[in-house]
Amino acid sequence: MTDIGTFRLTLPGPMLRRGFWLYVWKVLTADGRDLLYVGRTGDNSSPNASPPYIRMGQHLGSVKNQNALRRNLLAVGVDPLSCKSFDLVAHGPIHPEVVRPEDFDHADKTMREELMKLHLPLRDEVGAMEKRLAKELSDVGYKVLNNVKWKYDVDDTKWLPVRKAFVDDFPELGRLS
Repeated sequence: MTDIGTFRLTLPGPMLRRGFWLYVWKVLTADGRDLLYVGRTGDNSSPNASPPYIRMGQHLGSVKNQNALRRNLLAVGVDPLSCKSFDLVAHGPIHPEVVRPEDFDHADKTMREELMKLHLPLRDEVGAMEKRLAKELSDVGYKVLNNVKWKYDVDDTKWLPVRKAFVDDFPELGRLS
């Protein structure tokens, strides 16, 4: 028998903005552990950068190539349905989504390639921030479920304000200089 309940989720309007976001899922497990999952928005294969609220449902859904949080929880023996809570901390948009011309045609390969040339540097920078955020959270003692692999790095002038944005929710990050 399924437990019936009434639940609420408040979504701030600004989280609807498309663009390149960094986010951290904080999962409170049934046995009281806090597990983190670090992610970003900004597609690898298309010039799209969705808002974080779209990723929320995907992360816990059943589509294999979209549900990374669910897969990572199951990999450490945690049934997502048994978790006490899922908190999403999202920062952004760090960059807006690349603007498509009004006459954009998805079938137009040349136009898509031009948009990707604009999209990729932004994606690479935010991907480097994702990698650094996951590493630093882990370095200061948080249990991060995912290992973010990214070949690019981000310089401190761009990174430090982003780290600071996460300190209120993850105070141990404040120990880093």
